[in-house]
Amino acid sequence: MTSRPTLRLDKWLWHARFYKTRTLAAEMVSRGKVRVNARIVKKPAATIGPGDTLTLVQGREVRVVRVIGLPERRGPASEAAAFFEDVSPT
Repeated sequence: MTSRPTLRLDKWLWHARFYKTRTLAAEMVSRGKVRVNARIVKKPAATIGPGDTLTLVQGREVRVVRVIGLPERRGPASEAAAFFEDVSPT
């Protein structure tokens, strides 16, 4: 039985370039500003994987993204964009 690949929520948010630092990503999660599959998550160590939907506050915007992949490093924005699909309402 194979388990689904996962990554810490704060690490994924930082790698995918939603927040400038991993500390800021962890802080936003701890403050309840991030939801995973419509549930408020307050633990930065919560794990996410492909198929999960994240709702997060970024500045004054609320963004909804679907996780497509798990980055191994924090690369350029063009590389990071390949790991999520923006499904925010317009």
